[in-house]
Amino acid sequence: MRLVAEHVTVVFGHGSRAHLALDDVSLAVAPGRTLGLVGESGSGKSTLARAVVGLVRPRSGRILLDGADLGGLRRSELTRARRRVQLISQDPYASLNPRMTVGQAVAEAIDPRRADVRAHAAEVRRWLETVALDGAAMDRYPHEFSGGQRQRIAIARALAVEPDVIVADEITSALDCSVQAEVLNLLAGLRARLRLTMLFISHDLAVVRHVSDEVAVMRSGRIVEHGPCARVYGEPAHPYTRSLIDSVPSFPLQEAS
Repeated sequence: MRLVAEHVTVVFGHGSRAHLALDDVSLAVAPGRTLGLVGESGSGKSTLARAVVGLVRPRSGRILLDGADLGGLRRSELTRARRRVQLISQDPYASLNPRMTVGQAVAEAIDPRRADVRAHAAEVRRWLETVALDGAAMDRYPHEFSGGQRQRIAIARALAVEPDVIVADEITSALDCSVQAEVLNLLAGLRARLRLTMLFISHDLAVVRHVSDEVAVMRSGRIVEHGPCARVYGEPAHPYTRSLIDSVPSFPLQEAS
């Protein structure tokens, strides 16, 4: 599925207190590909993520899925379309109901009306095993798992909806390096296996380069550079992109490719 943001502008507040969070942002993610969106804290990355999944309403512009404008769909159509785009957030503990077992959380994604683990036990177990968790995790609660395991649960819950598009918003920023690598490798494998389209958001250029086919650089609510990873990392055209790359010891410009 092709994901497109077309001239999206988002403003929070009114009058003298209005804040321009996104300013005429356009980008596209080709089917089965990953676009990495990188920028400093406050640049507008998470606002774009929330706009893509329908949690923030743009003042102007459009979000399109395979050419269908989400803003122009009827309520029933919009509900179905939004299930095709799933957000995985930075804090999996906040996104999981602490009163629900892991099995109930995944079952709820499969059938929002009834989080019936028994009715969907085989499917719940399959999705947990897909993210390298034992099926016995079904009976445990989120607080019983490590941060990396909770992020795997959040990924399983998102995948249980069988989406076409995943929006991953800073999903490794709270994890240590070894766990980051495990989650990133898992996500890359799932993308290929399930043919997912992915918008991967991070402030970490090394992480973005590891998982992305293309990269877009955001500053102050605008996309200042967009292109294939090899070109953007090897020959950045915008001074801001160059400064971001220079600040990462593992990716000096002379070694980028």
